[in-house]
Amino acid sequence: MAKQLQVPFTSKLPHPVYFRAASLPVAASYPQHRHPWGEFVYAFSGVMELKLAGSHYLAPPQYGIWLPPDLEHRGMNRFEASHCSLYLAPEWCRGLPRTACAMAVSPLMKSLMEHLRAQELAQPRTSAERRLFRVLIDQLALAPAHGSYLPMSDDPLLEPVLTALEQHPEDERSLAEWAQALHTTERTLERRCQQQLGLSFSEWRQRLRVVKALAMLEQGHAVEAIALDLGYSSASAFIAMFRRMTGTTPDKVRGHGFVAS
Repeated sequence: MAKQLQVPFTSKLPHPVYFRAASLPVAASYPQHRHPWGEFVYAFSGVMELKLAGSHYLAPPQYGIWLPPDLEHRGMNRFEASHCSLYLAPEWCRGLPRTACAMAVSPLMKSLMEHLRAQELAQPRTSAERRLFRVLIDQLALAPAHGSYLPMSDDPLLEPVLTALEQHPEDERSLAEWAQALHTTERTLERRCQQQLGLSFSEWRQRLRVVKALAMLEQGHAVEAIALDLGYSSASAFIAMFRRMTGTTPDKVRGHGFVAS
């Protein structure tokens, strides 16, 4: 059963720049809400998902999600996750994107957020702490912005397929088999994928497996175990797919992170 979480702030921020870290249980979600400040959401572990008007953003630990002020959204996670939010009053959002987007998290940004979490620094009180937050905000403004690496959809035909694959990424059923199960045609499903996701079905499934692999690599899982969990018959087949999709290997990503093109 899904656990409904309480939105931490509804009318006013405790400080114009505020940092909050939290751990989320399995199948937890925040209700649909909006606020007059910006928010950068980052998952230290696990995969965070945000639902906006008609679209989903799903980001592994190498990405954060930027939400500009006054954007209605709902946060959720299907599995256990540890995450943080950097809340910024409107005057601090001027150099940041005006639309929601996934943003690549550099090693410096990750280290700064890990430091804030470890030190339990919610807001700057000293000049040194103000400089620390300033560097993080400057790095956020410089971060490469992307659409969602793994777009989602509420489309009544696509949603059951995407949700099932997210829960079981090892599922090897073809698009034709999914179409048969949904009493539609393969051509209709492929057209919906292009219209709603901007990707082919096979490309979306491979990106899903990359996202799942990134989260498991972050948790320290062995490459061989990840390959089997994702439905590959061998580690070499999984590594070949991963290299084709990311331009690098799982072991290099484990040490240095990943940025999608």
